[in-house]
Amino acid sequence: MTIEAGVLYVVATPIGHRDDISVRALNILRGVTTVLAEDTRHSGQLLSSYGISTPMQALHEHNELDRVDTIVAALQRGDSLALISDAGTPLISDPGYKLVQRLRELQHKVVPIPGASAIIAALSAAGLPTDRFSFQGFLPPKSGARRQRLTELQKRSDTLVFYEAPHRIVDCLGDLNIEFGGDRHAVLCRELTKTFETFLSGTLADLLHRVSNDSDQQRGEIVLLVRGADEQELATDDVEMLRVLNILFAQQLPTRQIVDITEQLTGLPHKKIYRAALDIKAQ
Repeated sequence: MTIEAGVLYVVATPIGHRDDISVRALNILRGVTTVLAEDTRHSGQLLSSYGISTPMQALHEHNELDRVDTIVAALQRGDSLALISDAGTPLISDPGYKLVQRLRELQHKVVPIPGASAIIAALSAAGLPTDRFSFQGFLPPKSGARRQRLTELQKRSDTLVFYEAPHRIVDCLGDLNIEFGGDRHAVLCRELTKTFETFLSGTLADLLHRVSNDSDQQRGEIVLLVRGADEQELATDDVEMLRVLNILFAQQLPTRQIVDITEQLTGLPHKKIYRAALDIKAQ
């Protein structure tokens, strides 16, 4: 295949099993001028296993901004570059966003080379709804901020996808139990495509118990999927929202104040409350 000059290729690499790389990705990595890697030592071993000796340069969260101008200059002189992360698809909770954003602003060509993604792998085999899902990345590491974020998410009806560090997974499941309730269904996906790949499925209460009592489930790379709120939960929330709105409108408060108070009391999305308030006001 032809490698284009002045192009950045964003190349997905395996998340575990080294056979999970495309022929196109291998050809790109062999043919570009330079490979930009999050960790050159880690990626060097990966490329070596495919017999690839393309020169590498480090691009990680600590040097990305400083490297942008140098990379732009390399592309302008006709170099072709490949961006890879330690595993999976670059930019998904990995460095590269600032670089790609800048290249798009300058109208440089950026070409995705799709492949492995822990998010999609987890969704494909977890048995949770996949027609609508949202990737939430890593939750805040401290419980207070984490619970606040979960409060904002608890009424969403789409499947929620999180990355979580193994040393925080028990605390995270504990906070999910508090904010979402122990009956919410979830799937913990661990070490995807690797030797000890594991899918644990059950309620949040069940997962908390199983993971807390099994140190093996507190190791490795984790994707946590949580089912969205069901229709019954959402219907109950809507009834409560309308009840609060009508009480506040009866007190002849300003609409903005009514919406703010209702949001504080119900925890429902601001836009949803605002639309309902306008409907009531128009009656």
